[in-house]
Amino acid sequence: MLNLQKKKAMQNCWLLLFATLLLSSTIQASQILYREENGVKTAVYLSPKFVQGAGSVENKYYHNVDFPKGHIALKEFSAEVVDEKGNSVPLHETYLHHWLIVRYYALTTDNGEDESKRIVVRNSGVCQNTLGQYFGLGSETRRTDTYVPDPYGIEVGNPADIPDGYVERWYLNVHAIDTRGVVDRLGCTECKCDLYNLTRDEYDRPLRSDYIGGLLCCYDQTQCRLREGFKSIKRNRYLKYTVKWVDWVDTIVPVKIYILDVTDTREREGVASTSVGLTTQMGCKVEYEVEPCGVSGVSSNGCLNIKKTSIVMPKGGYVIYGAAHQHSGGILSALYGEDGRMICTSRAIYGEGKEAGNEAGYIVGMTTCYPQPGSVKISDGEILVLESNYSSSQMHTGVMGLFYLLIAEQPPHNVLESIEFPKYSWALIFLGLTIAFVAGFSYLRRNERNEGYQSLVV
Repeated sequence: MLNLQKKKAMQNCWLLLFATLLLSSTIQASQILYREENGVKTAVYLSPKFVQGAGSVENKYYHNVDFPKGHIALKEFSAEVVDEKGNSVPLHETYLHHWLIVRYYALTTDNGEDESKRIVVRNSGVCQNTLGQYFGLGSETRRTDTYVPDPYGIEVGNPADIPDGYVERWYLNVHAIDTRGVVDRLGCTECKCDLYNLTRDEYDRPLRSDYIGGLLCCYDQTQCRLREGFKSIKRNRYLKYTVKWVDWVDTIVPVKIYILDVTDTREREGVASTSVGLTTQMGCKVEYEVEPCGVSGVSSNGCLNIKKTSIVMPKGGYVIYGAAHQHSGGILSALYGEDGRMICTSRAIYGEGKEAGNEAGYIVGMTTCYPQPGSVKISDGEILVLESNYSSSQMHTGVMGLFYLLIAEQPPHNVLESIEFPKYSWALIFLGLTIAFVAGFSYLRRNERNEGYQSLVV
């Protein structure tokens, strides 16, 4: 009897071990879900695991991550940080500074060691060297729409575009800051250099004396200052990313991705005229500082920092989607046309609780623009004005003022048909006017035979 009990206990242990291993393999597997509904395919993936202790920073690049294959149209991309059980991790534990997904071509023989022959396929924006991603967000990721409405799509995987001997691949950049137990949570998420005890960047170059905080002070494996006596426990984290797509067909209208930067101060040729020529000087700095209003005095708008820049659009088209990316303290971003018309306004959404997606004090979403198809057009070479508004009631370092646009060079055929008169429209209009004229003439002749004036008031 005792041997039988031992045997059953051993069996239960093996079953428990098997279940644990199965769960572990599920969370560590890259693709954890796939479904298809009405032609739209959805896959959920996990990044490689990253381990964080209190106050630690992870800023990793993961090449050749799993991604849908073939000639497809991307319809949506979303992401969030989760733990090893798949639970959403709130921002007050792990602050997601940003995530990026970048497309590139690699040699078919590329085993991950030789990066020199890889070809990065950047978006269509003017900040090519610094903002080449296809998608990318930060703390606002859970409540910011990224879907591409029908009949539009972001075309990828076209065999005609891939050089011979190459394959299309994607890489992820995940920048996460663990803020458990830190002395200044906002300061750590804004990468203030004194909290990281840094005076040199990750390449051992001295920082400028006036550089107070930003990306140069929270690179991979840096450590933000903890409260004295706080015991750090390391935790496993993943970036869970969800991709939606459809197979490419000719009826899909392709859109191009443009990422604009309010710090873009590059010199331009002919900005005062209609020239669209651009110099090669790099001007997109990505981040900037917001001085507290007590330093420069309170403006007529109160404690509000307004930063603007003019950006020449090399190629225009119809705006399909627009959204801004801002950090804590951000209020809104607005994009204006050359004639002052409003193209899109994107406002920051702040959380009000503790749960993931609604964390108080954090930007948990940005509003988006989805104009009526064909209603908002940007001309080739048009000079746009990008404005980024932040609260300046206190200093903010390492803030951003980016703006994502999806632009279709041509509207859908049904929009064109509504704009351009059909083949027989003028004949129908002429016939209608003729009938109206005859009816009106008959009415007047009939009234001439009436005796006297008849009042309209009874």
